[in-house]
Amino acid sequence: MGRAPPLLKTLAATFSIAIETEREVHTMANRAFHSMLFLAILAVPATAAQPEENVRQNLPRAEFDASFASFEALPPAPEPAAHVVDLNAIDAPVEMPPAARSIGSGIASYYGKRFHGRRTANGERFDMHGMTAAHRTLPFGTMVAVTNPRNGKTVTVRINDRGPFAPGRAIDLSRAAATELGLIRRGHGRVELAVLDR
Repeated sequence: MGRAPPLLKTLAATFSIAIETEREVHTMANRAFHSMLFLAILAVPATAAQPEENVRQNLPRAEFDASFASFEALPPAPEPAAHVVDLNAIDAPVEMPPAARSIGSGIASYYGKRFHGRRTANGERFDMHGMTAAHRTLPFGTMVAVTNPRNGKTVTVRINDRGPFAPGRAIDLSRAAATELGLIRRGHGRVELAVLDR
């Protein structure tokens, strides 16, 4: 340990403390500092530790009310400029359904559990619960509206496979799409097909 600073030596000499080592001087100086710090904290007024909002709440009610400007009535609203658009006069946008191009009608069948999880022609795994279909010529990803004319129900399917390979069939639907159209009981049915332009 190095030599004690001159200030500590002066303090020790002033109080005429019998000090045997420099370490004792250093320890005593630290204790004295901590004691003075503790006393200073105790002497701080209680309001100094409170947030400013708490101090404001202690103000008398009359002072508090007087700190606000009083208005008898709200000032009149300014007149809008000539170029301003009135938002209430604008009609909400109408979302148009995608344009459909009819590609005719034909017999639809469906495929389900036997093919569930197998790879389709575009590389995806077939999901019988998804809204997908197989078609011989339409490009993969084409969205097709399939309508059952017997009950008027329509579903939108995405082409992700090739088929059907049974003669006389136009499209193979997933089980979920066939269920929506009401084709499950018979296993097949006549449908109308339209390609959706997105």
